[in-house]
Amino acid sequence: MKALITGASSGIGRDISIILSKKGYDLILVARRQERLEELKSTLDTEVQTICLDLSKEESCFELYDQVKNEDIDVLINNAGFGIFGIFDSIDIQDELRLIDTNIKAVHILTKLFLVDFKRKNSGYILNVASSAGFLPGPLLSSYYASKAYVLRLTQAIYEELRREGSSVYVGSLCPGPVDTEFNQTANVKMSLKGLTSQYVAEYAIKQMFKRKLTIIPGKKMKLAVFFQKFLPEKLLLKISYHMQKKKEG
Repeated sequence: MKALITGASSGIGRDISIILSKKGYDLILVARRQERLEELKSTLDTEVQTICLDLSKEESCFELYDQVKNEDIDVLINNAGFGIFGIFDSIDIQDELRLIDTNIKAVHILTKLFLVDFKRKNSGYILNVASSAGFLPGPLLSSYYASKAYVLRLTQAIYEELRREGSSVYVGSLCPGPVDTEFNQTANVKMSLKGLTSQYVAEYAIKQMFKRKLTIIPGKKMKLAVFFQKFLPEKLLLKISYHMQKKKEG
């Protein structure tokens, strides 16, 4: 058994790596920080290959696939991603394009390439890490929220296509709320709500993935929030979302 995990050097990706290794999976870990990957590798008991790539670059996504396409991968975890805080027209556009390339384009490319392989052998798991942000508009984190909506809806659409084909391939999305990871430092925000631990989110995600859950939402509070927001007017949701993001200002 073998799993490929992007964004594996910290947070949810790191903890998913640990969990899958304990379950006996050999791992291919991908991130930009080689030293972090090697540090993680030294703590794991199964066979681990590390690949240092920046998946915000389109060519790196195809390079990654070419490196591992003959490895008979069983699980793909698309976890790499980040956020940028600020008013939309004040954020550097190059930073936003890098976010779009990482959060959307890399997920799209890798999902498509590995899905073709998984369908050919009629087995495999793809877990795309979205966010509870994918259910809402996100003033002050507009690009991040929009990117996670893309991941969520793309994953749901693929799921239905696979279901109608009678395929045994699984695809699902992980949609956590606030998680205590390096996301806040990267986005230059502070936590406005108490976050779940990345270890809890990772354990819950893997358990639900193997149960073939389509949309995985860790935590009872976040499940309730996602449910009840369906009944609120759009403009009220925008006001609530803005207020929540404003409290994160670092």
